[in-house]
Amino acid sequence: MRRETGTGWSGILVYLQCRQGIVHPCGPELIGEAVRLAEQCGEEVCVLGIGSRMESVQEQLEGFPVSRAFLYETDDLFEPSLYASLAADCIRERRPSVVLIGGTLEGRALAPRLAVEFRTGLTADCTALEMDDRGNLVQIRPAFGGNVMASILTENSRPQFATVRPGIMEPAGKRKGGAPDCRVRKVPAREGAPLIRVQECEEKPAAIGGSRLLVAAGRGVKRKEDLDMLYRLAEVLGGELACSRALVEKGWMPPERQIGLSGSSVRPECLITFGISGTVQFMAGIRQAKRIIAVNSDPRARIFERAHHPVCADLYEIVPLLVKYMEKEAGSHSGGV
Repeated sequence: MRRETGTGWSGILVYLQCRQGIVHPCGPELIGEAVRLAEQCGEEVCVLGIGSRMESVQEQLEGFPVSRAFLYETDDLFEPSLYASLAADCIRERRPSVVLIGGTLEGRALAPRLAVEFRTGLTADCTALEMDDRGNLVQIRPAFGGNVMASILTENSRPQFATVRPGIMEPAGKRKGGAPDCRVRKVPAREGAPLIRVQECEEKPAAIGGSRLLVAAGRGVKRKEDLDMLYRLAEVLGGELACSRALVEKGWMPPERQIGLSGSSVRPECLITFGISGTVQFMAGIRQAKRIIAVNSDPRARIFERAHHPVCADLYEIVPLLVKYMEKEAGSHSGGV
């Protein structure tokens, strides 16, 4: 199989995960990032979608800053080999320099197949992307257990494949009156092919995912019992308690409350951290936080570089005072005199 070189490849193609005519939330996030990258290199952004009810997908694409949409109408069951074949055909026809895919279960099944098909590079779970002056996609992700950020290039082959974890990038905004040029192709399902059936169920979002205010605890918490005061602080502030990976590894908090690459990416209006140093793994999960207040006794803690309000102090002095103050405030507004 011939390796594809960079000659004649241009533009950015975003793969949209679609189920029953609904675009996965990571789709607008990838479009937003693709548009930002395209502005750096002056190229167009196109999207690729595979699934059923493509007319609904077309409606959802209205207003997004996308030039063209390649939509394949087929069975709604995910068939990896068929989806990879259709995506590969689209890529050969369009010849994009960059292909962005969501780091979902479907995306993780599809991206490696495509990278093998084109004998090119793939970087998984990127936390940041940039374009250099030679048109190479700078694919940035944590390495060595999250201790360093690696910048990876695919210089000698095309397309450049990257998966991006949902919740990391800022979603694209819509504009009035804009609609991409849509090409819809009907594809019959193949008999006897292996299928992955998606079981519909009521999703229970993580408690920290939709919270506007988060209190996050880290390695600076000395005992599991000390989390009680942080739970109380989160309660009186009207938020939820989250944590860094360290407390999950100790068994002090459940995985669904972990922030970071191996946990959840969050975007609260306000995030207050206590005893969190700011590892690359954690910082990747708070990129979309609107305001960050960080309390840490180490003046060199990396979290201070990201915090809007760094507070160098002992959490064991700060938290009880905050709880006492907020309880007093709540009592004065409870209606009792």
